[in-house]
Amino acid sequence: MDRSTDLDIQELKMTREQYILATQQNNLQRTENVQLYPVGIYGWRKRCLYFFVLLLLVTMIVNLAMTIWILKVMNFTVDGMGNLRVTKKGIRLEGISEFLLPLYVKEIHSRKDSPLVLQSDRNVTVNARNHLGQLTGQLAVGAEAVEAQCKRFEVRASEDGRVLFSADEDEITIGAEKLKVTGTEGAVFGHSVETPHIRAEPSQDLRLESPTRSLIMEAPRGVQVSAAAGDFKAACRKELHLQSTEGEIFLNADTIRLGNLPTGSFSSSANSPNSRQTVYELCVCPNGKLYLSPAGVGSTCQSSSSICLWS
Repeated sequence: MDRSTDLDIQELKMTREQYILATQQNNLQRTENVQLYPVGIYGWRKRCLYFFVLLLLVTMIVNLAMTIWILKVMNFTVDGMGNLRVTKKGIRLEGISEFLLPLYVKEIHSRKDSPLVLQSDRNVTVNARNHLGQLTGQLAVGAEAVEAQCKRFEVRASEDGRVLFSADEDEITIGAEKLKVTGTEGAVFGHSVETPHIRAEPSQDLRLESPTRSLIMEAPRGVQVSAAAGDFKAACRKELHLQSTEGEIFLNADTIRLGNLPTGSFSSSANSPNSRQTVYELCVCPNGKLYLSPAGVGSTCQSSSSICLWS
């Protein structure tokens, strides 16, 4: 067993030595056959590469210069660009700003020391929409008119928020203390006017006139016309009627005059027995009531004074 093992080991050593020798010979043959080639880019390829690198460098320098010029012209800063400043509360624009497309904002405020001006070559339109995008209100300021389209339009006082003017489909309400119309033609109403008081300005006359039709003043509980420091005149072209269906007509004055009364003339036919009584005497009761009494040779008021008893 020992001899056989030794033989095997010797055979393995011989085989290993033969393999090493054979391998070294092959490496020597390959080394003799290897050719050396230069490494790198030469010729026109190298010149093209340098040209492209130089062109890229010039392009980068031009882009950097243009970027710096744009930043300087547009006035870019840490806070914003030009007149546009970005603050914690929003965006701030200084000077004149022009918007070519629709602007959607929540609030627009001006500076404390300057007003807010909205200007357009054609018109300025402000729209209000609900969450569905439907139009709920519109204010259009144009060259011909200012139009407001909404369910209710209100003008309030700046101090207490009191409604000065409101308009809707049903009525128009004016809440100011005084309504003043300064037009030369006055105010024209197509229908009825309801008011508790009509008063002219101090030292001015109040005139109610209907140029082509009649003027009617009606009140279920009475109509009162008073001139505290002047005269009251009622003039007409034809007849003047004072009528009270259930009450009386009361004239209260120190002197009552009836001017331009006609003067009658004596007629012999008036004394004939068949003639009808056409002349009466005007009599006055102690309470001021007027009544007629048939005229005679003397006064007949005393004989007809029974009317004063039940008046």
